[in-house]
Amino acid sequence: MGSSGKNDSSEMTDLKKMKVLLPHWVVHNQEHNGDYGRWMQKAKLMGMDEVARELQAAVEKINHANEHLASAAKLVLEQGDDVLLAQAVEKKNVVKHSAVEPQAHVPHDDSSMDVTFKTIGVIHTPNKDKAPYQPVEDDSGVFLISLQERFAPALKRLDEFVYIYVLYHIHKAEPNPPMVMTPSWAGGVEVGTFASRSPLRPNPIGLSIVKIRKIEGSIIWTSGLDAFDGTPVLDIKPYIKELDSKSDANYGWVSGLDDYEHLLLHIKGIPHDY
Repeated sequence: MGSSGKNDSSEMTDLKKMKVLLPHWVVHNQEHNGDYGRWMQKAKLMGMDEVARELQAAVEKINHANEHLASAAKLVLEQGDDVLLAQAVEKKNVVKHSAVEPQAHVPHDDSSMDVTFKTIGVIHTPNKDKAPYQPVEDDSGVFLISLQERFAPALKRLDEFVYIYVLYHIHKAEPNPPMVMTPSWAGGVEVGTFASRSPLRPNPIGLSIVKIRKIEGSIIWTSGLDAFDGTPVLDIKPYIKELDSKSDANYGWVSGLDDYEHLLLHIKGIPHDY
């Protein structure tokens, strides 16, 4: 193979690396921002307002940088390897025009799109290494959501609701989750991932319903949250009576388990003696 072919191969290797590195950098920065946000809140509680402001500025600048990294990642990931190869070949001009056959246009498959979300804040809980299966309303400890200060106006009149939905990135979830699983509390029953409430998802997005304790500035104090300390927040929505409560909802396959009423106590995280 001539030197031109080697350069094409090298360029393709670099392009493939970019497809891995750029999304990794975005997630890596988000994880660090979770730490910075936690220490920013601690600085506030210690009365170190200037330190808190500097940490907040760092968080905002990293978020801004992440927007550019995410845009770069999207541009790279939107192109398949065949398109990248064609661009590399055309750039090096190593293939004659007569050897290239025209290809039919293939519509973009939306199901394979890569979607990037921006963190809007951080969840703070006492849960360092272990968290309940579901939120426990009277759980002990301090639970709060610290949003970026620029989102404080978005909280206007949210305190008029009792409950909220919290959507978050399950940043400690293992990659490549199974499609069929056996919940630890289900006595060996196998169910599909989408028929479970497991945190192991194709997209690691968590959803919790919690009670609002109080809102001050860009901070929401809540009832117990089933998330680890430092979990990145994606969105918050009000829980509305009747609209979000379906009277004909059931327990699905759970109601067919032996002693399912006992199992429900485990699922809900309710303390019990039997």
